Amino acid sequence: INAFKSLNANILVQEFIKEANGKDIRCFVIDGKVVAAIQREAMPGEFRANIHLGGTASIIKVTSEEKRIAIKAAKAMDLKVAGVDIIRSSKGPLLLEVNSSPGLEGIEGATNKDIAGEMIKAIEKNFKNKVIV
Repeated sequence: INAFKSLNANILVQEFIKEANGKDIRCFVIDGKVVAAIQREAMPGEFRANIHLGGTASIIKVTSEEKRIAIKAAKAMDLKVAGVDIIRSSKGPLLLEVNSSPGLEGIEGATNKDIAGEMIKAIEKNFKNKVIV
């Protein structure tokens, strides 16, 4: 940290949540609703659970609090589609990251849901609501 400070670099320091054990929850939010959720688990020795980094995905039931956090985070970022990452801690669920362009491979593969189709339906619904006849 001191080395970065001496360079006048902007840095972000984030608390390490040991009890997360390399796992996080990805909630996929479309149009203000959590349409799917998975638990991602990092490879041994890695703390990031991203699928493209070798993490694995499995279906998980999210709590109402986790859904509320995901929906609120997407709304705060003004996103109609978002991948919201949450970790479970001894303090309760914590917001980790909000992704404006989340990948579909992991969540569609684990849940067997057509998330891309859900996105298209939401776009069509929003488009129809804005068309003036």
